[in-house]
Amino acid sequence: MSSATRDFGRGRPYSLLCVEAGQTDTRRDRGAVAAYVALFLLGVMQGLIGCFQFGHSLGGVPVMSLVFCALILVTIVAGAVGMGTALGGVLPAIGWMATSFVLTLPTAGGSVIVTNTAAGKWYLYGGAACAATGIVASFSLRLRRPGVDRQRGVDA
Repeated sequence: MSSATRDFGRGRPYSLLCVEAGQTDTRRDRGAVAAYVALFLLGVMQGLIGCFQFGHSLGGVPVMSLVFCALILVTIVAGAVGMGTALGGVLPAIGWMATSFVLTLPTAGGSVIVTNTAAGKWYLYGGAACAATGIVASFSLRLRRPGVDRQRGVDA
């Protein structure tokens, strides 16, 4: 019996050292791109829902406008913290701003989605201020993912 047959028959433990490291890097990169796209789409969805639901108020206070402002701020900061980069916070802000401001433009017939009311102003201006605050916070936090050396791009 040859030595190769004998080694195979013993059930030697499998080592992951033979797996090429490039495979895991490619999967990690694809996962990061997918996460960034998901954050952008989350901002788009928040803008889309917010443009149609901002008008709910309680006793004259535009509660939903304020809730949507706080929600985009939390989303931006959580995206930056979760991804460990400022881009994780910038993308939801871009998605929200693009959607909200495009839906604010009047149509050819003159109708608008976000009206010139107190709730509409709080939604647009308050949301833009919260988005800007979240972006500044994303850059000022200087977050790092644990165990990753950014200059070399490899695990520490």
